[in-house]
Amino acid sequence: MASTVREQAPQLSETLRNYLALAKLRIVLLLVFTTVTAMFIAADGAPRADVMILTTFGGALAAAGASAINQFWDRDMDAKMSRTSRRPIPSGRVSPTNALIFGIALIAWATFILSIVNWLTALLALGGAFYYVVIYTILLKRNTVVNILIGGGAGAMPVLVGWAAVTGTIGFEALILFAIVFYWTPPHASGAGAPRPHRLRPRRCPDDAGGAW
Repeated sequence: MASTVREQAPQLSETLRNYLALAKLRIVLLLVFTTVTAMFIAADGAPRADVMILTTFGGALAAAGASAINQFWDRDMDAKMSRTSRRPIPSGRVSPTNALIFGIALIAWATFILSIVNWLTALLALGGAFYYVVIYTILLKRNTVVNILIGGGAGAMPVLVGWAAVTGTIGFEALILFAIVFYWTPPHASGAGAPRPHRLRPRRCPDDAGGAW
């Protein structure tokens, strides 16, 4: 029994790492930080502990689920680029079906958790996931050079989620914060300061008819 557990431990650890890679934890942490910041501003101080815990946990799950579905959709494109070919799906470490189920399950769980806070918060988080998966990933990413500009709305949605969690509404101040994050996102989307021109135009993937990052 003990030997079986020891033999399975490395496999379980590897599986966990693969699914965490699907979740894109660095992006999730950034979005959670944005959510928490908006909550403190909306509360004019520290928000209620239970609201903050539920909102950050639910928001993190929604973001992770959207990231997993993003990688499911982009798996063909990722397999053709050296920068992304080692991701869990193109490398064969996670099956596309399992990745899709994982993403949907996380978003469903997030919606349930956030509905405990209030339904507006849950719907905004669900809307953010929809924005990232459908509007950005499916409709814009391969088809237009302005995909990051328009897709920046997905990165700004946590502001509204955090604000709604505290106040139950979306006020003018929340829209101002949303606009700030929306316009901040494109030049920082590549990770460091100024945008990189070669990343702000679509590239043709080998043997692929559509544009790709």
